[in-house]
Amino acid sequence: MTFRLDVIASLSDASKPGRPNEDRFGANRTAAFVLDGATGLGDRQFMTSHDTDAAWIADYATRRMAVELTPEVEVADVLRAISADARTLFDATAGEQPRYAWPAAALAGLRVTERGLEFFGLGDSVVYLLHDDGRAETLTALPQAFEREQAAARAHLSRLGGIGAAGALVHDPQTLQDLRASRARQNTPEGWVWSLGLVPEAADHLALQTIPLSGGATAVICSDGLADLVSLYKTTDAANLVRRAATAGLGSLIAELRHLEREVDPDGLQYPRFKQSDDTTAMLVRVEG
Repeated sequence: MTFRLDVIASLSDASKPGRPNEDRFGANRTAAFVLDGATGLGDRQFMTSHDTDAAWIADYATRRMAVELTPEVEVADVLRAISADARTLFDATAGEQPRYAWPAAALAGLRVTERGLEFFGLGDSVVYLLHDDGRAETLTALPQAFEREQAAARAHLSRLGGIGAAGALVHDPQTLQDLRASRARQNTPEGWVWSLGLVPEAADHLALQTIPLSGGATAVICSDGLADLVSLYKTTDAANLVRRAATAGLGSLIAELRHLEREVDPDGLQYPRFKQSDDTTAMLVRVEG
């Protein structure tokens, strides 16, 4: 069976007006994907062609994937080459830097091949897939990421008493130290997160899943910002999130997210998180058999 993938809508929104958006989305005739650049933890920026180093890696990978991720290639091979080249570019500009300062991004995507519909991912970005028969699936490389991050954020919030006026716990020295230690273990056997960045070996840990289809399906591919509606705020589930995106639009979902972040719980005490607001990106995709 030959499948067709179409992007119906896409939307990306920075965490706050005037702040750099470190998310990106991309697509070609057979694939669609979202990259979520990880907030930088270094002392300075190196890739000055972009607003931040995280925006640089997300943009660089998106541009490469849109061209190179064709049906006949393996996703892991493409990501391995992108990471190797990105490391060369970063090292040429930045020189030797601590691993916590290396840019990285989470990834989630769908593509159609001769094998059928395929999910691929690194990190905590998510695909919510709603089959035409009503079955819903949540696809992510790190299904445990949300609970682990919320537990870590809760510990820091209990110590600090809230996110505070800065809008992010990263401004606290102890929190920054802990986050840097965790980031330094990323993309190593000692860590639990593999992401797209400067480490080609991360491609060996790519989550890859072929999804049987008995008919058509609609999907939302998103960064963890939008996924918080399901995993953190729990105002919807996978099936209804896709239905709302298809009927009311992606903008309505992002508006609900911003209301929860900024008005319902701006200090993170009810819904523990490291940042008041997060960059949020989503694509609405339709797959037909």
